[in-house]
Amino acid sequence: MKSPTQAIRPKERDTIIQALSAGVVPRVGLRHIQVGRKNEVEAIVRDLDRIADGGAAIRFVIGDYGAGKTFFLNLIRIVALEKRLVTVQADFAPDRRLHATGGQARNLNAEAMRNMATRNRPEGGALGSIIEVFITRAKDDASKAGRSPEDDIRLKLADLRELVNGYDFADVIAIYWQALESGNEDRKAAALRWLRGEYTTKTDAKAALGVRNIVDDSTVYDHWKLLARFVRLAGYGGLLVVLDELGTLYKLQSSKAREQNYDQILRILNDVLQGQCEGLGFVLGGTPEFLLDTRRGLYSHPALQSRLSENTFAKGDLVDFSGPIIRLQNLTAEDLYVLLGNVRNVFAGGDQKRNLVPDEALEAFMVHCEERIGETYFRTPRTTIREFVHLLSIIEQNPGTDWRRLIGEVDVERDAPPDAAEITDESTDGDLATFRL
Repeated sequence: MKSPTQAIRPKERDTIIQALSAGVVPRVGLRHIQVGRKNEVEAIVRDLDRIADGGAAIRFVIGDYGAGKTFFLNLIRIVALEKRLVTVQADFAPDRRLHATGGQARNLNAEAMRNMATRNRPEGGALGSIIEVFITRAKDDASKAGRSPEDDIRLKLADLRELVNGYDFADVIAIYWQALESGNEDRKAAALRWLRGEYTTKTDAKAALGVRNIVDDSTVYDHWKLLARFVRLAGYGGLLVVLDELGTLYKLQSSKAREQNYDQILRILNDVLQGQCEGLGFVLGGTPEFLLDTRRGLYSHPALQSRLSENTFAKGDLVDFSGPIIRLQNLTAEDLYVLLGNVRNVFAGGDQKRNLVPDEALEAFMVHCEERIGETYFRTPRTTIREFVHLLSIIEQNPGTDWRRLIGEVDVERDAPPDAAEITDESTDGDLATFRL
């Protein structure tokens, strides 16, 4: 993590402030505001090293609303990119799940693929560049071996044929190479569309590419396994799948739909634990209720409960990161003080001489928050940080404003889950499912 005295680029500064002001996690510059979580980060780094070594890993990141799950997941994604892994990222939603028959699983995959990122393309949309890196490597190897590029491409992809849709995957990569060589942009776009799982019917895919299968609701996880193998062939360490908002599954009213999605999670968990994946990792974010509720959560599934049960000796200050569960430890008051200082430093662009408020203001702000809502102001700090950003924004735009007067006007409320709103959707068993988000 960079020293707080180092300069922060204006574009990065503005992006961080804009995100924090809206109460969301910035996609860039997390190193400037990260505090705590040392043990959790070290555990994830070990997982990432295992993935890069050809292994597999899965983690369930569990924390209350506002405790920093999304921030932590984005931090993991950035660390993975620095370790030359490819990442895909998506949030669960009423129309995005792991298991479905109405296109919801395909929607989850499409969202994840749009967010596919590499170290050189951290903003997403990296699929095309990854394929071209693979093709460049294949052409170099073919030249050295005296083979044609297409023969070398198909030779490298031969091992993928043992996986579901592996034959079609290899054919589509070869089609992309041919289109790249001939300058056929429509053909390239069709190949990318297939790889992103955007074809909804086999007829359309066959007409466009001549392949027999598509990435549908039943093969999304298998497609991720294919991609993990492929990105390693392209020279990357592996694939990390980051999925947040798993509480959406917990809120499914259809017990059959919940069970089918939990069965898919069990399949992924078993494959990872039994070494059936290569260069593939999962990080899944959810709330304690999503994990522990024995009626609707993961613990309602006996097989998952037995595999996810936590170490009974890990009590008090004792922690165990050997299992798949990572419980985000609450921030301490000291952590929040450092975090407020980091936010102040972002506003100053990394120049302490430009700090908008003194250390005394940080202490006064924390005292005010504690008096208003108690100790939860630092345990789930989303709202607290948002209000602090608003405070600094007023001071920055109105020079000479007395911060003491403004702190007395700060209205910090207890952070809470999103308001309930009913959304209806057809579940996988044909019944009307109700979501409460």
